[in-house]
Parts: sequence; C-alpha cells; structure tokens
Amino acid sequence: MQVTSVGHAGFHIQTAAGSILCDPWVNPAYFASWFPFPDNTLLNWDALGDCDYLYVSHLHKDHFDPATLAEHVNKDATVLLPDYPVPDLRRELEALGFHKFLETEDSVKHRVTNKLGSLDIMIVALRAPADGPIGDSGLVVSDGETTCFNMNDSRPMDMDVVHDAFGKLDIHLVQFSGAIWYPMVYDIPERSKTVFGKQKRQRGMDRARSYIEQVDATWVVPSAGPPVFLDADLRYLNDDRGDEGNIFPDQLVFLEQMNLHGADNGLLMIPGSVADLRGGELTLTHPIPDGEVKAIFANKADYIEDMARRAAPVIASEKARWAPAAGEPLLGPLRDRFEPLMRQSDLICDGIGYAVALELGSETVVLDFPTRTVRAPAPDDKKYRYGFRIAPELVRTVLRDNEPDWVNSIFLSTRFEAWRIGGYNEFLYTFFKCLTDERIAYADGWFAEAHDDTASIEVAGWEVQRRCPHLKADLTKFGVIEGERLTCNLHGWEWDLTSGRCLTSKGHELRSRRL
Repeated sequence: MQVTSVGHAGFHIQTAAGSILCDPWVNPAYFASWFPFPDNTLLNWDALGDCDYLYVSHLHKDHFDPATLAEHVNKDATVLLPDYPVPDLRRELEALGFHKFLETEDSVKHRVTNKLGSLDIMIVALRAPADGPIGDSGLVVSDGETTCFNMNDSRPMDMDVVHDAFGKLDIHLVQFSGAIWYPMVYDIPERSKTVFGKQKRQRGMDRARSYIEQVDATWVVPSAGPPVFLDADLRYLNDDRGDEGNIFPDQLVFLEQMNLHGADNGLLMIPGSVADLRGGELTLTHPIPDGEVKAIFANKADYIEDMARRAAPVIASEKARWAPAAGEPLLGPLRDRFEPLMRQSDLICDGIGYAVALELGSETVVLDFPTRTVRAPAPDDKKYRYGFRIAPELVRTVLRDNEPDWVNSIFLSTRFEAWRIGGYNEFLYTFFKCLTDERIAYADGWFAEAHDDTASIEVAGWEVQRRCPHLKADLTKFGVIEGERLTCNLHGWEWDLTSGRCLTSKGHELRSRRL
C-alpha cells in the first residue's frame, strides 16, 4: 500500500486492488480565508483524480472542494459514501457528475471488489448535529497486508469497533491542529485571547495524543491542518511568530509533542510525500530533498509570504464574487430565511434562550429566539448576551447563494467579530449549521432524544456518569480530572464536579459526587 499526502486531510491510497482519493482540497475555502499548508497546487491533480474510488469525509470546504472534484476527478469513480442521516453529501456529489455510490453502513466492514481485486473498508460516521454539518467520518482501508485509518478531523467515540474488525492498524492519519474561530474573533482583551488560545492549542494536541494511544497504530501522520491564511487581513492567524496562544500549530510542533510524551512513531508528510507500507514496514520519501522539507517549517514566515504573493490574484478573484455591501435592508431577507426555521425548532430555540444581535455594518438585526422572530432592535432591549459583527457583503453572499450552513462559510472564515456574556451556546451554532428544513428537523429531534446516562465510573476520588453530557463520549477514555474540575478532551468541555455545572455551555449538567 502506498499512502501519498495530497495536502491537509487529503490522501491518495494506492493498492493492488485500486486507488482511493480522499478529501482532495486545493482551492481557498471559507471566503478565501483558508489555504492548504504546505502548498499543494503543483501536484498532478489529473493523475491523482484518475482514481477507482473517491472518499469525501464530509461537507466542510477544506474537505469538499467542488472545483477540484469537477475539474480533475474521474466521474466514474465509485464514491464511498458515509452513512449520514441527511443526504446532502450525496446530492452535492451527484450535482458534480458522480453517479456510482457505495452506501456504507456506519462502523460496518464492507468488501469492495473490482477487476483488480478486493479491499476491506469501514467508514465510521458521526451523526450528531455538532459534526460536519450533519456528519463527519473516518475511513479504514485494508488490502489484506496493510491497514490504514484515515481519521482526518473526525472524533469517533469508540475505537473498539475498528480494532475488532481490523486488528492491528499500521498507519493512522489524525488531526492535531485547530479548525475553529475561537478565541481570535471574540471582543475580549488580548491577554485573555492568549490564555484561552493557549488552552485551546494544548487541548487539541492532547486530544490527538489520546486518539493515538487508543488507535495504537505502528505509524502516525499528523494531518487535517493547519490551514494557512494568506489574505493580508488574516495573516496574523498563522503560527509563524512564536505566539503561544495561536491555535494553529504545525506538524513539527505536534511531532515534538509526541516525542515529549515518549512517542517516536510520528511521520512528517508534505504534499507529494509517499509512505510505502508492507504491514508495519515503511519507507518514506518526499517530493523534494529533506533539507528543503525542513526549510518550509524553519523559514515558515518566508514560505507563507511567497504563497501569499502567488495567491493574491486568486484571493482577488474570490472577493470579486462576493455580493455588493450595499443593497436593500437585510431585515426582510433574514426574516424570510430564519423565521420558518425557528418555528420548526422549539428545542433549539429554547436552548438558545435569548435574543442574538447581528451587527451588519450600519444595520442591526435581532434574532429573537424566545419569540421565534427576526426583528429590528427595540428600545427596551437589554444588552444582548450573544452578538456578531459581520460585513454585510458576507451575509448578502450567503443569502444569495442559499448557503445552508453559516458555520461552514462565514464563521470558519474568521472574517467577523463576536461577543458573548457567559459560556458557549451549542444550540446557537447548531442553528447556524442547519439552515434547511431537513437539517433543522433532524437536529431538533436529535437533541430531543433521551440518552442513557445511568452508567457511572470512579476516577480520582469521584463518581461521575460515564458518558459526557455533551456528545456522549466515554469519559473513561476522554475524561481528565484536575482538582474539582473535569475536562472531556474530545471537545475540551469542562464541568465543576462539586455542582455538576457545565462551565463551557448552558445546560449539559454532569452527574457527579465525591467518594
């Protein structure tokens, strides 16, 4: 088996029984904010796209690149389709011309066969509203000699199903770096941003190491990040100035973390690097001399500057596609867009529980979730507990394009500012991910389902429920207790053990008692 990095979370897996192209991403994502790092534009995308199978893990635009898929990827390739509750991914791929689909069953081993031979595959599909949107996934591939687990940036909760089906894993491709807008966009003091960013940075790497220990593969490849920010307005987001609060550490930083914790099986791969595997035996080759690979990271600011210079026309072209900033007031279009969804999502709207302000240039629009209305500010409005300052051209663009997910467009672009009083509100961001009738109905129903939290564990002098109140992760694997605080490293959420109160978001109480 040959595993070739094609950038970010993208890999090309070549076997005697055919090739699988995974998550090819080349073009800038999220309003031209994100680019793959290191640069992957010089790869032979026509050759990579001449594949037997295509796997797109989910619809985030750093995994689903419509232009690359349309221009370079063989439309007769069989799509390995995750088992998602909403068929948006299939619809998007069909619109690009793909017509052969293997609809997998979540966490079930499938044998795929063609004239070249057979492969065993499994797709672990995550289906909570917080994933994806409405989905994230990881792919396991075995050619009978070598097994690869491409986890990209999914966060599966149970590794036993993978081990039971495939046994020892040979290579593990795992996310380690940030993919969020927190804390950079928040209107808080810079010192607080540094503190929160440092925590976020470390927790992301701690989570990756937890997965590495659970998967226990022979080799590990840090992947699915970091992106690079090439627009002059966003260059400060790159981890190229020694900022300890930067949430986008690169591959070398994480490999050093692995070494500090006694793991020396990490591999540095850049676009075009090839891992040639026979079981656990590996030969790694790079497309450029080793010294030039190291120079990318040693002289990172210079490398990014060169990328930015070459990408400037691309960024300008993308910005030219945005809707004009001026136009009719946004209150009417936003009311038409959001109010029907509010009326369908009682549990989500009640979970948000307050009015949210959108400051759109000179206009402010209030999303009044308790009353299920979109309105202008009222004289008796108190200070809004949550708010966003967004350039009106971005909002006009997503309305024009009927974008079903503001998280996967505006928010991940980091081209906005936010403020909040109190903790993170998961219900609010779920609403912004689910801007279709189908998605909002699924998300509201998902939150309404009862989850069993009767099982308990004993750890560090406390008895706590075994399943995390957030997304039901197993706290025997992801829970860390320090004093009277529990952190679930799957998403970094925290609880006060003495009261069971969630310190990260509204609701989500934890059952706990001191032994």
